Amino acid sequence: MLQLAFATIQMMMTAILALIAMAFLTLLERKSLSYMQLRKGPNKLGLAGLPQPLADAMKLLTKASPTPTASNPIPMLFAPSIALALAMLLWYLFPSTHSAMHKSLGLLLFISISASAVYPILAGGWSTNSKYALLGAMRAMAQTISYEIPMILTLIFYALITNSLDLTNFCNDLSAKFKGHLAIPMASVWLTTMLAETNRTPFDFAEGESELVSGFNVEYSGTKFAMFFMAEYLNILFMSLMSSILLLNSHIWAPGFAFFFLLARGTLPRHRYDLMMAMAWESLIPITLIFTVVISPSFLLT
Repeated sequence: MLQLAFATIQMMMTAILALIAMAFLTLLERKSLSYMQLRKGPNKLGLAGLPQPLADAMKLLTKASPTPTASNPIPMLFAPSIALALAMLLWYLFPSTHSAMHKSLGLLLFISISASAVYPILAGGWSTNSKYALLGAMRAMAQTISYEIPMILTLIFYALITNSLDLTNFCNDLSAKFKGHLAIPMASVWLTTMLAETNRTPFDFAEGESELVSGFNVEYSGTKFAMFFMAEYLNILFMSLMSSILLLNSHIWAPGFAFFFLLARGTLPRHRYDLMMAMAWESLIPITLIFTVVISPSFLLT
């Protein structure tokens, strides 16, 4: 009973801290992009603009959230909620040494949850009955399904090296010297698929102001838009955590990988959609498949 109470408290604390980190990641992004573009960013509210995320949250939560007459209101209502719920569920996988929080198949659960994240976006874009939103949702669906394959193969590669599917074992594996040499190309693949899976620059095709007005969320505002927004940034934080665990055997480097998302947005132009899909099927999938097939016999025999 005590272990269950401890696990519940730890999960609640993880969720609360993830939400706080998500809020201030938005401020860090706005400040980082502003300095990359030689301007100041939000600096008027409070001390150097620190309360800006709270002001943004209040504005979004109090803003009107109309439903288009021609839309399907029930899927449109539930799609943002499901997206946020899936993003929060990922944080259940936060690696912990406590026995009550031990998840021996955490990597498989991560794959299952991340694969489900495309459905709320698809439902959200389709239910609004807007051609722009539907095109953005279809882009996101095709992109996510395509880049899931190299992502899963990369995860299998690192699971074979560590000989475990438990994320806690990735953090405790201090003898993986082999990773530093052979895993460098796979690390590059992982960082690329990480950007594509979260629909971030240069693969931000689900949202396109120039060609899709806004994208899959064009008809969303207020609380429903805030839920999609929160889900995206929670996914960014968790993918940063996963990158730190997989590549550097520790979760303390997650802030550096989170800044990698911001640096990519500030420096890289948007990729062309057909080239992005071709890169997944013609480059990333063959590379990850070859590396996984080459490495699997040696590690399965040990």
